Amino acid sequence: MYEQIAFYLFSVLTIGLFLVTVLSKNLLYAMTSLAAGMVLVSGFFFLLGADFLGVVQLIVYVGAVMALYAFAMMFFDATKDTKENNTNGSWIFLLGGLTALLLVMMFAAPIFSESVVASYPSVEGATNPQNVGMVLFTKYLIPFEVAAVMLLVAMIAGIILAGKKMDHSLTTNEDNIEVKTLSKEEEL
Repeated sequence: MYEQIAFYLFSVLTIGLFLVTVLSKNLLYAMTSLAAGMVLVSGFFFLLGADFLGVVQLIVYVGAVMALYAFAMMFFDATKDTKENNTNGSWIFLLGGLTALLLVMMFAAPIFSESVVASYPSVEGATNPQNVGMVLFTKYLIPFEVAAVMLLVAMIAGIILAGKKMDHSLTTNEDNIEVKTLSKEEEL
């Protein structure tokens, strides 16, 4: 009984928060509702008894959204509303609808198929995190390592781009006089 009430409450709140994310023109509102929606998605995992996945959802995805939130506040003028230049809304609606239909078909196909079986059955006596670890570090070891390298490269590129942007930026001093900051080559 309580699980059903929690499920429907989480469902309505999650859909509402993700709608705010998509429809909001303010960057801070969109990022805040995205983070709150991700927290509520982890609630679904806890309701299903998958505590490990719920904690991973909280740590990984909500942490990533919060990092994105911090970068958005630092690099963009968050007080401005964004204005999109969509000239043809019917194409966007058509492509979005076809993509949604394709995703529904992909996720519904295993439900109606009788030939879907787990490729790695769980080991007797192993807990949920141990089963996830065994599959992750046996079958999915190479994709896991590739994803780690990609994240490392993206982090290094972000640091380099942020450093270049700060070297050539204009700053204002206390008297509101614009002063150009000198790069290391210009100082010498």
